[in-house]
Amino acid sequence: MNAEVASFRLLAPGDLAEALSQARNYTLALFDCFQSVGLDDPANVPRLSILNPPLWELGHLAWFAEWYVLRDAQTSAPDSALRTSLLTKGDDWFDSNTIPHLARWTLGLPGTGALKMYCREVLDRSLDKLSRALSDDVSLYRYRLVLAHEDMHGEALLSTLNTLGIALSDALVLPLTSGAMQRAIRFPGGTIQLGSAAGRGFVFDNEKWAHAYLLDAYSIDATLVTYAQFSEFVADGGYQKAQFWTAAGKAWLMQQERSAPQDWVRDGQQWRCRRFGDVLMLPMREPVRHVSLYEAQAYCVWAGRRLPTEAEWEGAAGAGHPAFHWGDLWEWTCSPFGPYAGFAADGYREYSAPWFDSHQSVRGASFATPARSRSLHYRNFYLPERSDMFIGFRTCAL
Repeated sequence: MNAEVASFRLLAPGDLAEALSQARNYTLALFDCFQSVGLDDPANVPRLSILNPPLWELGHLAWFAEWYVLRDAQTSAPDSALRTSLLTKGDDWFDSNTIPHLARWTLGLPGTGALKMYCREVLDRSLDKLSRALSDDVSLYRYRLVLAHEDMHGEALLSTLNTLGIALSDALVLPLTSGAMQRAIRFPGGTIQLGSAAGRGFVFDNEKWAHAYLLDAYSIDATLVTYAQFSEFVADGGYQKAQFWTAAGKAWLMQQERSAPQDWVRDGQQWRCRRFGDVLMLPMREPVRHVSLYEAQAYCVWAGRRLPTEAEWEGAAGAGHPAFHWGDLWEWTCSPFGPYAGFAADGYREYSAPWFDSHQSVRGASFATPARSRSLHYRNFYLPERSDMFIGFRTCAL
């Protein structure tokens, strides 16, 4: 599928309304998985830095939509909303900019039924307002932002289910990742357009704007490193050999005390992997997932390879080479996440700027990313130690 054809960035009101409804239904289906094991109660949810209580997430998603669509907030500043929340303490409960992470377990939130009703009410009112909206990019910006936000949180909720070992319901069917043919692709270099062009629908602030970027010639893998390839690194004692790890990687590894990726478990003389509460044979042909930047870097040193830069990845993805395969997993790059020249934060001020320099640029998409959210210009970003998301990597020749 061409990523631009079904992109949320270009959806007209009718299709946008359908997508917003689909995203909310998906959120509720994911939430029901947590509810089925009692994790709709924040008191039962582990206090981990990589996740939020699912009940808080549910309320936050509806609150975010209410903030930008129903309350006509132009920015994320606390005083920018023109109307009050449908919930008496909505801003005190669900504004992620003002509520510390650990406090989200002890806020005294409304019950599950009340928050589900809040979700339905906000969606119904938003769709009614959208039905009267103009079809230009400015008028539809906030609706597209809300859709992108819910899609991102949907993928995070799915990752949380996996992290906590919770099985998916029968209503949730995930596509399989592919075992595409492995080969190297050589690109001659030259000037590419990096970033998103103006006048093409919704654009995130960190993608602004398209600009000329000169690439040297490079050779990049057509596909991601597989479980089979990474197993060789593990079998060779890669986690025990300090020469493969950066200084930051060694410090991280000492805290983890691990000898394989986080989802691998030893079963006698072989490794298996955990997925949504099941323990499976390693799918050797699939891209290896749940590896941190440090693990990806160590593998590259061991293999005599390197990670691609963010610009190299976008250049390869945009070249249209039939063998270049992406979209099964997010991919680490060797580029720190930073602004393009002339960066200015959009109304959702905390989306990008707070994470510059501390986070690493991640490109592509995963099997859990809705097709409408996929774009070769999309810049994801994570802390280097994160490995809970659906993330892998590909390599380049030195």
